[in-house]
Amino acid sequence: MVESSHNPIDIVLTWVDGNDPAWLTEKARHHPRNCLMNGTDRFRDWDNLQYLFRGIEKFCPWVNRIFFVTWGHLPAWLNRANPKLTVVRHEEFLEKKNLPVFNSHPIEINFHRIAGLAEQFIYFNDDCFLLQPMRPQHFFRDGLPVNVALSNIMHEGVIAPIVLNNLELINKNFNRHKGERLTKRGIILKNWWKWFYPRYGLRMLDTLLLLRWKTFSGFVNYHQPQPFLKSTYEEVWEKEPEVMERVSGSKFRDNMDVSQYLFRYWQFASGKFYPDSVKNAFMRRRYVELRTVGQVESAAQEIESNRFQMICLNDSMSKGRFTERDVTTEEFNYCKKRIKRALHSILPVPCSFELQ
Repeated sequence: MVESSHNPIDIVLTWVDGNDPAWLTEKARHHPRNCLMNGTDRFRDWDNLQYLFRGIEKFCPWVNRIFFVTWGHLPAWLNRANPKLTVVRHEEFLEKKNLPVFNSHPIEINFHRIAGLAEQFIYFNDDCFLLQPMRPQHFFRDGLPVNVALSNIMHEGVIAPIVLNNLELINKNFNRHKGERLTKRGIILKNWWKWFYPRYGLRMLDTLLLLRWKTFSGFVNYHQPQPFLKSTYEEVWEKEPEVMERVSGSKFRDNMDVSQYLFRYWQFASGKFYPDSVKNAFMRRRYVELRTVGQVESAAQEIESNRFQMICLNDSMSKGRFTERDVTTEEFNYCKKRIKRALHSILPVPCSFELQ
């Protein structure tokens, strides 16, 4: 079995400067329909992006290129002359009729249009930080994205309608009317070892129990950098052009959207993935929802412990389903400094993506 990838692996990194006056002025001309789904936490800048770049350079030196996707603003410290960096503005790969956009979903579903992007790429949100060395095989093996395929029943929270839209398209395109091998049971039997990989442990029991359902009822999501094949994007666009075009015109998050997870699910259903261990996905990589100052302090201590390969720090400090109140300006400034101090303890040295 081939252990290493001989093909280039790119990173796509999306970022927005929520403090940019020009961007705020343009955003104010439009009005989001769903305030909970389009709150300030979606755009708030934690001023720690440089540590993401430092982590990539130090812990993933094998990365081919970083495609930095932005509305147009750039961090003052960014070294645009770095040969591994390509700045991509929205107008360079999104249709003019759909601009401006303040919704990550139209951006995410059009990555395949980025000029020069490799077939194998990893999508990074700007809240995901590498803390330990990682190899190409953590993301791609035998030319396939490495991922954990675990079945579940639906998804909770404000994004549940979007997850349901993703699943609807999966079940529309993979079912008995498309052929026996494209039923859920046929797909799983064909790739049995990927769905019942021993290193899933007891988590595979849910997939086994849900085999009696004829359709895919859901998948376990985990918020961390996701490996994708550009050809998967092209296939989904070929099969579902109307949905993709409609979502591409969605300026703010909406219950009718689909998301990047559609492509992850599609790779599962088409068998185009290599199974990862539950230990890697859920124990070596940390996901934290930052709702309170106390949780920020705990997350900072976890970063400083250097126990994890990576950590995702999801900003949930605005009043919502699980957060009692909005964070104050003073609290947020403290939290921002605390997280930066923790990241600096792991990544204190500026990298070549920063102006010296």
